[in-house]
Amino acid sequence: MRHTLGCYAALLSLAVNLSNAAPAPTPRIAPELEPREPAITPSPVTVDVTRTYEYRRNIISDLDGDLHSILAGLGSDIPSWVASGVPNFFQGFPTGDSVASSLGIQSSELAALPTQVLNVDPYANWTDQGWNVRFHGNVYKQPNTSTEKLNDLANVFLIGTDIQDLPADQQDQARNLTAEIFVVQQGNVNVSQITLEPAQSQGSSGDPTGGGGSPATGGSQQVQLPYNTTDEGDFDAFVPIKSNGLKNGNETSTIQKLNTYVQGASLGNSTAYLVPTQGLTIVSDIDDILRVTKIYEPKEGLLNSFARAFTPWENMPDIYAKWASTVPNMHFHYLTTTPEQITRNYMQFIYATYPGGSFDTRPLNFSDVDATLSIRKFLLQKIFQTFPERKFILIADTSNSDVMKDYPEMYFDFPNQVQCIFLRNTTATDSGDKFPYDTSGFKSIPQKNYMFFLNADDLSGLDIANGQCYNQSIAQNLTFGYQGIPGQHAATVNGSANNQTGAAAMISADSVTVKMMLASCLAIGALFSML
Repeated sequence: MRHTLGCYAALLSLAVNLSNAAPAPTPRIAPELEPREPAITPSPVTVDVTRTYEYRRNIISDLDGDLHSILAGLGSDIPSWVASGVPNFFQGFPTGDSVASSLGIQSSELAALPTQVLNVDPYANWTDQGWNVRFHGNVYKQPNTSTEKLNDLANVFLIGTDIQDLPADQQDQARNLTAEIFVVQQGNVNVSQITLEPAQSQGSSGDPTGGGGSPATGGSQQVQLPYNTTDEGDFDAFVPIKSNGLKNGNETSTIQKLNTYVQGASLGNSTAYLVPTQGLTIVSDIDDILRVTKIYEPKEGLLNSFARAFTPWENMPDIYAKWASTVPNMHFHYLTTTPEQITRNYMQFIYATYPGGSFDTRPLNFSDVDATLSIRKFLLQKIFQTFPERKFILIADTSNSDVMKDYPEMYFDFPNQVQCIFLRNTTATDSGDKFPYDTSGFKSIPQKNYMFFLNADDLSGLDIANGQCYNQSIAQNLTFGYQGIPGQHAATVNGSANNQTGAAAMISADSVTVKMMLASCLAIGALFSML
């Protein structure tokens, strides 16, 4: 089972080349969170984005050329990151009853465990009804798992490495992260009471007037969520709150902050960011743009995510800190498609290294193949719809195929809201990135609105507040198609290229071999899902 991800990675490297060479249970009530009759409130947002829904689509129909013909006969049960082109290591985690069963936990033992809440840092918008806070997260219980068992489970995620061979601090981190994955979600639970009160400065900028907002002058109160948690323990709802001295969102440019506490949970604290109707919001990915992940190198990516301390990429903390201090009341929103179970590590890293801000992650509701590929688009649409008068700056890297599709689509779907798109070109600076990316979505976007960049300093001199998004010293060389195809070197130093010379040579893999590899990976994956 520990070689599952390596198997997928080998298949993925082969399948991507083929594709791009020819582009074409019974609910449980947690005792600490007593169920109450929910007071249902209408959605405060014009577009119905109060609850988390799944978008359904056929992945197979989205694949082209030889990869389509190879995979089509295997049905739709294909790991989403195989189909999307980049290995997302954190997929298919066991949940709920499967965790309890695999760890041998009895119901009586589970009932005695304290309830914990992942309360993801929310944003709030202003409407005619006042301030509305989007509370979202997960309710769960964490079993008392032995060190020996955690070592066995951690080894599932480590390619070619045994946890016992790691330094002590990396062993500890690997065990802690594994323990966060193997939790038992609490479905049909009512989050009966959340306390709000003024917050202090948060984030590395240390500036109460920027980079995460300023403490609110009011807002102290208690609220109740209108819905019980889903079967997977998720909650996601906009909840109207009382003003109680808060400034109106259409009468201030200041981002106000409120601490939020979930009553009856041993964990469950977060900071809510009350974002004015107008202003500038940065939506930033995290992996390989804010931290060194190397998601495109399976062994390195897993070690960097499971065992090694999170490390900032170049001097991006300085770039973000400068934006926080020079652009008044900028709202930072961090969006990662990492599953909820390991979100805390990401949030702790962000708030120790970057300006504070709201956060989005992939809820467990989005655990099937179809929905996983649309989660980023879903979360982007939600924040754009919530703040229709704000301008957005989108930041990520080229190793995410969903970014390469979703970001340009947002430019056209929400006219005049996307101010800048910044994409780190990982294929041009990191020889380990062998995954091509498609730039065709940028063909009709003016160059002044986007930039593919190589180093963090490429962003340092830009006046993003006034819409300067392109550093003319960074050559783009785009031909609007698949870029960075393995074996090509043209223009990779000064940007991207689309030289497909010798592409036919890449279609050397035997289709039967690919089928056998995929079948083997699916079989091993099935074993992993039964942990």
